[in-house]
Amino acid sequence: MTILTPIFANEATAAKLLDMPLAEFRAHVQSANLPRGKEIVPGALRWSVEDLRKIARGDAIDGGIEW
Repeated sequence: MTILTPIFANEATAAKLLDMPLAEFRAHVQSANLPRGKEIVPGALRWSVEDLRKIARGDAIDGGIEW
C-alpha cells in the first residue's frame, strides 16, 4: 500500500503536525504568530505542510534560526 505525504493540511491536521491543541493553533494564527491558511478552492482553507516544516525547522525566517 502506498503512503501519501500530504501537501496541504486542514486546520486540525496543521495543529497536530505542530503538536498543538487546536485552540492554541487558532490563537497563534489569529495573533499572526503562525501564517493564515490559504483558500486553495472556495471554502477549503489549507496550510502548506512544507511551510509548517520550515516553521518547525526555523527556516521560515530570512537567514534561519540557530538553536
